[in-house]
Amino acid sequence: MWWRISVVLLLSVAVAGSCLAQGRPPRGAVVLFDGKDLSKWVSRDGRSAARWEITPDGAMQVKAGTGDIMTRDEFGSFHLHIEFATPHMPEARGQGRGNSGVYLHGLYEIQVLDSYGLASVGSGDCAAIYGIKTPDKNAAKPPGEWQTYDIIFIAPKFDNTGKVIANPRVTVRWNGVLVHDNVEIPRVTAGGIGDRMRPTGPILLQDHGNPVKYRNIWIRPLKE
Repeated sequence: MWWRISVVLLLSVAVAGSCLAQGRPPRGAVVLFDGKDLSKWVSRDGRSAARWEITPDGAMQVKAGTGDIMTRDEFGSFHLHIEFATPHMPEARGQGRGNSGVYLHGLYEIQVLDSYGLASVGSGDCAAIYGIKTPDKNAAKPPGEWQTYDIIFIAPKFDNTGKVIANPRVTVRWNGVLVHDNVEIPRVTAGGIGDRMRPTGPILLQDHGNPVKYRNIWIRPLKE
């Protein structure tokens, strides 16, 4: 089973890499943010309009106090591409330094944080599966520079009674560096939209009070 997933991961990343080199999403991808509007996003309540800001350079930026935003649509297994830039906050420390997060299915956080220059990283630093696993390497760029996540997420599996029979798995390339390789996620992480695994879910971006920027967001659903 897992060798098949590995082939899917390799093919997905190869196709995506070719398209990124040409400055466009791969065939079959859904563009979630193209720099123009937030029409494919809603607030955390799932109904009201997303209230983050669109910057002059075509990014979406966290507007502190407006809350998390998430996609209108839900997805199962997928390849997600997202670019982010943390703000320069030299007086801040730890979790107060450019904090946000990318939640897969709205439940599993891949941390966004200014972790540039750290000699070692923990399960709360940038690219961590929050509270579960540290990234294998620190691939952080300086604050203000654009960074990328390419995330392959394999959704959990359920039997006909709704019982989880296979936990979700994730592979993450951070600025092109492999930092999680087909890692099993045993539970949901803090701050998501629920406490139970589900077959599909939205992409959620966290408002942690810091003006983190995002751009060039697309997702390509993967067949089981």
